[in-house]
Formats: sequence, C-alpha cells, structure tokens
Amino acid sequence: MAKQNNRRRTTYRKPKKKPSVFRKKLIQTAVIVFCALLFLGIAYHYRNGLAYYFSFKTNKVLDKETRDKQISDVRNYQVLEKNDDKAIGIDVSEYQGEIEWDSVETMDDNFKLSFVFIRATVGKDRLDKKFKENWLNAKENKIIRGAYHYYRPNENSLEQAELFIKTVRLQKGDLPPVLDIEKLPENQSIERLKIGLKRWLIAVEEHYKVKPIIYTGERYYDDFLKEEFSDYLFWIANYNFYREKMKEDWLFWQFTEKATVSGIKGNVDVNIFNGDLQQLQFITKE
Repeated sequence: MAKQNNRRRTTYRKPKKKPSVFRKKLIQTAVIVFCALLFLGIAYHYRNGLAYYFSFKTNKVLDKETRDKQISDVRNYQVLEKNDDKAIGIDVSEYQGEIEWDSVETMDDNFKLSFVFIRATVGKDRLDKKFKENWLNAKENKIIRGAYHYYRPNENSLEQAELFIKTVRLQKGDLPPVLDIEKLPENQSIERLKIGLKRWLIAVEEHYKVKPIIYTGERYYDDFLKEEFSDYLFWIANYNFYREKMKEDWLFWQFTEKATVSGIKGNVDVNIFNGDLQQLQFITKE
C-alpha cells in the first residue's frame, strides 16, 4: 500500500486592502457636510423662534439650567406662532407659591393668557394648599378657570371623587372638572384601574351635570385610555421638541413645563386649547 502524503496544503490569502486615505477623508467630509446641513435646516426651521429669543433674552447667564430654558423658549415661541389662532392658558398648583394674579396676563410678555387649570385635590385626603386662594383670585381677575384632581391609582376612587366634589364648587363660566391620571397602579391590574377611573368620572359627572375632561401623557393615553375612554375629551401632555401642532382629537395640549409667565416665579406649564376664545367659552358651565 502506498504511503499517504500527510503534508498540509498551504492556503494563500490575499491581504485585505486598507481603505485609502482619500476614501477616509471623503467619508469624514460627507459626515461633516451632513451635520452642517442638518444644523442649518434646524436653524432655518426655528428661525422665528431664534430671532425672537435673541432679540429679547441675550442678557441671561449661560449656566446649564439657563441653556435648557433657552431651548424651551425657542420651541415655545415656535409652537405658539403655529397656533396663533388658538386660546392659550396655564395650569398651577401650590408648587407655584404665591401668585400675583393681577399680573397674570401674558406668557413671555407677548402671548395673552385666556384660562387656567388649578389643582384642587390629591388622592382621597389631600387638598392643594393654594387651591382656595388661586380659585378665588382667578375669578376676580377674569381668567376662565377650571379645577383638576390628581388621581392616586392605589386609593379608593369614590373617596377621591367625594373629596373633589366637597372642595370644588363650579360656577357659570368655569371649565369642566378634570381628572389627572399619570401613574400606573402598584397593587392592582390595569383593568381594575380603569374601573376606578370610570367610577370617579361617573360620580363627578352626576354631581356637576357636565362630562369631565381627562388629563394624561400622550403615551399613557395611547397605551391605556384611548380606546375605552373614547367618549371623553382629553387634555394631553407632550413636551417633545419635534411636536409643534396638536392632534385633532385633543381638546387641550400641554406643550411645555418651562414657560415664563408674568406674576409667577419659576417655570409654569402652558397649554393650548384646540379652538379660539369663543369656542373655549362655549364649553364652560352654563
């Protein structure tokens, strides 16, 4: 028998070609050009907001908090410019501290405010410390007002409704009551949460003879409320930089939590109503 040749055959592999210096530079140049065009596109899109901002607010100290506020100011102006035919307003609670209501007229000394939502109650046992004061002063200063309840998912819904009803007395010209739901339950299912929300809404509607509004974030709305609560009107919070117009099925849009309002220290939430002032007055209590 012939001996087998056990020598391994040597495989010759061609060395990988290294990218040329020219190709590297070409890629780098393309990336730089793309970034520059993107920046210029964004700057052009927000040109009116940037012009407004740098015309009036360039005297601020540029710390991180101020830089964040600058970005918000530019977007706020851009949003309000695109919705200049709609009524705008704010929402407040005890966190705004002492409000000089006779000065609450405009946002950034430029955009007139037409309405305010005021926090009244929290859960089944807590009153907002500034509700009574804010509620009376808003009326005295002829601002269309509305009251909202911060709902706690892990507490009895009817007790929460009872507290709100005892606290808030709606009058002619006031906005419908609002249920603010933002948290998910810790010790109950989503289905049980929905039952509790419906109990609150029904109890409050039976008392005031007007259908409440539901406030929540856009994702919460899409994931849990949009289908089963479709017969209610919604006030949606969305602060995303890319969004500049509200959806047709939203009644109110809370588009920022970082606005400057005359008469209030610190940041304030600002909202747009999906209609003009006359249409806003149409949905108030008769």
